[in-house]
Amino acid sequence: MRTIDGIYEKIDYKDKSLILLHNNRTADNYPPHWHTAVEIIMPINNIYTIVIGKTTYLLQEGDIMVIPPGELHELIAPKEGLRRILLFDYSLISNLKGSTNIFSVLSQPRLITNRNAPKTHKALTKLYEEIAEEYFEDNTLREPALYSLLIKMFVILGRKYMKKGNIIPNVKISKQREYIEKFNIIFDYINENYMEEISLETIANVAGFSKYHFSRLFKQFTDMSFYDYLNQRRVKEAEKLLLNPTLSITEVAMGSGFSSISTFNRVFKSFKECTPTEFRNLYQCRNRVKSSIHMLNAK
Repeated sequence: MRTIDGIYEKIDYKDKSLILLHNNRTADNYPPHWHTAVEIIMPINNIYTIVIGKTTYLLQEGDIMVIPPGELHELIAPKEGLRRILLFDYSLISNLKGSTNIFSVLSQPRLITNRNAPKTHKALTKLYEEIAEEYFEDNTLREPALYSLLIKMFVILGRKYMKKGNIIPNVKISKQREYIEKFNIIFDYINENYMEEISLETIANVAGFSKYHFSRLFKQFTDMSFYDYLNQRRVKEAEKLLLNPTLSITEVAMGSGFSSISTFNRVFKSFKECTPTEFRNLYQCRNRVKSSIHMLNAK
């Protein structure tokens, strides 16, 4: 059972754990929602549909979808089927030393299949099976065993999606560790202040770097510029606000950190391939269609 308050889902972890795994057989659909957990979905029997923005993913049996925290998504189930759904607190991996570049891995949804990445898919499938076996057994040290398996999953994902070699080429490992700690501070700062005006000079000062040095390092860490990263964070917030019909587009823009409607429209379209108004209408249309189907089935 999942409880969604508006568009926010609070994950009901059990027994003070930060991991929740369940084998889902219900034919219920879940309307657009988001949560702070990372979600990993694998259909076991039959297909499963996931809608993220304008993209619809039709998962086949055995496919693995990794949904980042804060990503607005919709789940559509067939009448019959079984899928494994794993949710866990992002802090389990984000707080690990040396894991800063996990941010770039989870900058977007990742669909791993036997068709597009056979080697990675095979390794992740094996780990997912081990996680399920460990989760449903009442073994001693169950929680740390699960943590270790999750870390292995994201090491595999990181090695697939991150650039090969050192995070910062031509820099000693000891210096890289120092940079990683600074970038953890930077990401926290962005997450707490994205609604405010953050200049390149400001964020470089937070890191203790020159503007040039910071820009170069940030690009190597995230594979995107600082302003692209900041705008991506703002767009994610805007997606959630757009589902509230009582907010105007101007209020959404201001509430997600954009200083003007024109900038908001341009940046949002560059990330989502539609304007904020089109995005809002898309979800409102989906909800009207679902309501009509529900009323017809109830007659």
